[in-house]
Amino acid sequence: MDVEELGQHISRSFNENLEKVRNSVLAMGGLVEQQLTLAIEALENADSELGLRVAHNDYKVNEMEVSIDEECSRILATRAPAAGDLRLIIAIIKTITDLERMGDEAERIGALAARLASQERPSTNYREVRNLARHVKQMLHSTLDVFARLDAEGALEVVKSDDTVDEEYEAIYRQCITFMMEDPRTITRVMDSTWIARSLERIGDHSKNICEYVIFMVYGKDIRYTGLGDIDQKVERAAERSSGHL
Repeated sequence: MDVEELGQHISRSFNENLEKVRNSVLAMGGLVEQQLTLAIEALENADSELGLRVAHNDYKVNEMEVSIDEECSRILATRAPAAGDLRLIIAIIKTITDLERMGDEAERIGALAARLASQERPSTNYREVRNLARHVKQMLHSTLDVFARLDAEGALEVVKSDDTVDEEYEAIYRQCITFMMEDPRTITRVMDSTWIARSLERIGDHSKNICEYVIFMVYGKDIRYTGLGDIDQKVERAAERSSGHL
């Protein structure tokens, strides 16, 4: 094997390693998405057993985070990636941290759903929380999709959608305070449903974070702590600079 062939072999092997890691992240995201879906199902159906099973299975998400993190560390130590490859590894390390925290929130929702299963259900059957959950699940699904496709434009749309999740959470929070003031006997149940809504809002935040990492991977531009009014211009300028280098 001559030097050129060796270089091609190393490059191909490296790309295969990166793709394998990216697929592992998507598998981890799929598990988190499943955990969230089952946790909300436990709330909807007052299924204590399902809620507890979701809480118990969080260790699977944790194990995947450790495995992917170790592989990223190995790549950094042995491959010394540069430029776009380095951005990809950094973004993956950050992404699995957010996914692990989403798993923690799904675990919390499962445990709370199990506890609520034994309590009297409100006439709305937690309609507002279930609506919030539907939006958050769609946000997470879209996040995994843009990560798979490295779709910076799609990622930007998900980032913007987080405002809607925040507004829904705030409305639920205010409503819950009103319920507790009107009937103190509902305090325990209402507090638990408020914590579920809070966990859902946090999952939305973590989804937003991952989409910001996707934009960083594609354009090398960090849009964290940037107001929505400035994000479009910031990403547009980054896209123009990126296309100018092609």
